[in-house]
Amino acid sequence: MIGTHQETRTAANRRLVRRLLLLTAGMFAFGFLMIPFYDVLCKITGLNGKTGGRVTVVEPVKVDESRTVTVEFVASLNLGAPWEFAPKVARMQVHPGQFYQTQFWAKNLADQPMTGQAIPSVSPGLAASHFQKIECFCFNRQLFKAGEGRDMPVTFRIDPDLPADVRTVTLSYTFFRIDNAGS
Repeated sequence: MIGTHQETRTAANRRLVRRLLLLTAGMFAFGFLMIPFYDVLCKITGLNGKTGGRVTVVEPVKVDESRTVTVEFVASLNLGAPWEFAPKVARMQVHPGQFYQTQFWAKNLADQPMTGQAIPSVSPGLAASHFQKIECFCFNRQLFKAGEGRDMPVTFRIDPDLPADVRTVTLSYTFFRIDNAGS
């Protein structure tokens, strides 16, 4: 009788261990799959200020000259990055549907070549799907020689379908060092 009880208990413990291992594997898979799922969700909905990248087909739209939207430009660096990075202008008044160009200034402050990449974000999040970048330094990695600085252009327009209650849109970039030099 004791042997039967012991065998039943051992079998139950084995089932529990298998279930816990399966649960752990499921949780790991769920966490692993959340990253691409989140990126797709943000790209489709414009959540988290993701703009969806480059506009490849530029269809003409009617410029809404009766309306102006303030576009603010913000630049930030990841912690400890040896760069200067700033917008050339802090804000612009734009008419939805019209193309505009502005520039950001970046300079490598290190004594060695470095590569950087700017990651854009638009807020409010609702405006992200209405912010269309035609040309942007953020589309490509930027290689800088030691001490090199340069202006980097952004050509954009605000879609006239932007809801009327959105009067200010902020385009911010965070500039990251992406090479491994000095890391």
